[in-house]
Amino acid sequence: MGGMFDHLARQFIFFPEKRHDFSPKQFGLAYIDVLLRTSDGVRIHGWHFPVKDPLASRGIILFFHGNAGNISHRLENIRLLIDEGIPVFIVDYRGYGLSEGIITEEGMYRDAESAMDWLVAERGIPAQRVVVFGRSLGGVAAVHVASVRQVAGAILESTFSSLSEASRIFFPILPADLLLGRHMDSTAKIGHIRAPLLFIHGDRDELIPLSLGRKLYDAAPDPKEFYTLQGAGHNDTYLVGGNPYFHRIRDFVDQVTGGSDAGEP
Repeated sequence: MGGMFDHLARQFIFFPEKRHDFSPKQFGLAYIDVLLRTSDGVRIHGWHFPVKDPLASRGIILFFHGNAGNISHRLENIRLLIDEGIPVFIVDYRGYGLSEGIITEEGMYRDAESAMDWLVAERGIPAQRVVVFGRSLGGVAAVHVASVRQVAGAILESTFSSLSEASRIFFPILPADLLLGRHMDSTAKIGHIRAPLLFIHGDRDELIPLSLGRKLYDAAPDPKEFYTLQGAGHNDTYLVGGNPYFHRIRDFVDQVTGGSDAGEP
């Protein structure tokens, strides 16, 4: 059944692109190319973006992107986070961008864990300074990592409670529980997180309704907060939210990592 699900997921959920359409240099970003090995031996690719002022931030965001494209399509968003003084590490799941392999649900989890482990073991950044950030499907990866690793906090944006619940909205006549079971079930994992949580969701999200984000929020342990972006859809949260949106993220990162009085190594 797991193999059947992964086959269906590659048809209807995961939409990887191998080509990088943009580069960090086009956005004026200094970066480090990262190639790391996952626990099952797959080589995945990422970019590590430090900030110009090493004293600007105590924390770093580990960014997990959504189901389509690759890391090159998140550079505008990353540049705005860097402008806010927050370092970022973003990776492509297996099969996306320059990462090897074929994407599966379990593979996505291994990739996310390995990215977190690289920051701690190879970059030397304490887990208490890493905030995982997951947008859309990336929220599933972020919840997973935060449930099995120590993190400073988690930001979950435009994500859903479980795939079966999301599918009921788009395919109401299908037996979602029978077909999807416990696949991509963030509700089942979120109770294991022992870190503050910030939920962000647009009230006009046309893909993942606000109600699904709220349902995951309701299942989450304290401390937690829900930030509704008025007028934002699924893919324009950071554009509609503007400066207040980025300030909110910066405040959360500073809060959970102990302030901005120490720099990234």
